[in-house]
Amino acid sequence: MFVIKVMGLKRTIQKSALMVLLLLASQSAWAQMDVQFSDYVRLKSYYNPAVSGTDGLLNVVGAYAMQFVGYEDAPKTMYVSADIPIFFLSPRHGAGVSLMSDDVGIFRQQTISLQYAFNMKLGKKSRLAIGVNGGLIQETIDASGITLPETGKDVAADPAFPSSEVKGSHVDLSAGIYFYHPKYWGGISVRHLAAPLIEVGETTLYQIDRTYYLMGGGNIRLKNSLFSLHPSFMVMSDMKNWREDVQLKVSYEFEERSFYAGVGYSPDISTTFFLGGKFHGIGLGYSYQMFTTGVGMLNGSHEITLGYQTELDLFKKGRNRHKSVRFL
Repeated sequence: MFVIKVMGLKRTIQKSALMVLLLLASQSAWAQMDVQFSDYVRLKSYYNPAVSGTDGLLNVVGAYAMQFVGYEDAPKTMYVSADIPIFFLSPRHGAGVSLMSDDVGIFRQQTISLQYAFNMKLGKKSRLAIGVNGGLIQETIDASGITLPETGKDVAADPAFPSSEVKGSHVDLSAGIYFYHPKYWGGISVRHLAAPLIEVGETTLYQIDRTYYLMGGGNIRLKNSLFSLHPSFMVMSDMKNWREDVQLKVSYEFEERSFYAGVGYSPDISTTFFLGGKFHGIGLGYSYQMFTTGVGMLNGSHEITLGYQTELDLFKKGRNRHKSVRFL
């Protein structure tokens, strides 16, 4: 039995799925468990469950990311989530659900999660939320038809490797704290609280490390203007490695329409460009992450996000109305 050690900050991409398997089996390569979405502001609930329902709106968002374009067996990720506020008792409660599928060559990770957030007022407009996330994470390795390069023999000839599709699953937990104000927001969270060890088939153990996140941003309206600025940052770490991202978006809003453009930077990793808009609650965004080290600039990552927002209290016009920074 061999162990695949999964860390949250690096993803090694090889030109064939077999090379990925061989490197992981020897524990000489790193894989990425938590997908690093470029537009993390629109997908905050993926990183922090306390975000669910905090802005008082129904939020539905989906994302599709193609990373390291041009490389064989490069990662492809699909993510969909929805969260709502639940108005009962005195405080506001929030709930959400999310689905994700992440494919890297012969490896596939699928998750389904439920989120709950308890939030309380801090003044007239601010809220502080505490959230938890519980779900099931499944890892799949499909080694059928793969041959060993040195011998030309099928993988089945080596008992150390799975010879067909094998699966394993485990319960996964996350938790977070989130502060929200129409002009600024911030949060801290941890994913994979129990650091689960997933048994995939009879020969593979999949180890997942805890990953910590610190996020924050603002919504700065320019005086006498329809333009606003939206700076943000995110720091992620497994306490062995770190990644930092900063972004600045500029948006133009008129009536129920808005458009935005922006740029992001991750030191020693990448530069990202953003473009998108929102019309009557429907938001569409595109981003391209151009890597500055390791791979070519044209072998970056494309990401498309599509979302919808609306107020749930339809019978009291104007109630709960405020600007959400999630889709800017």
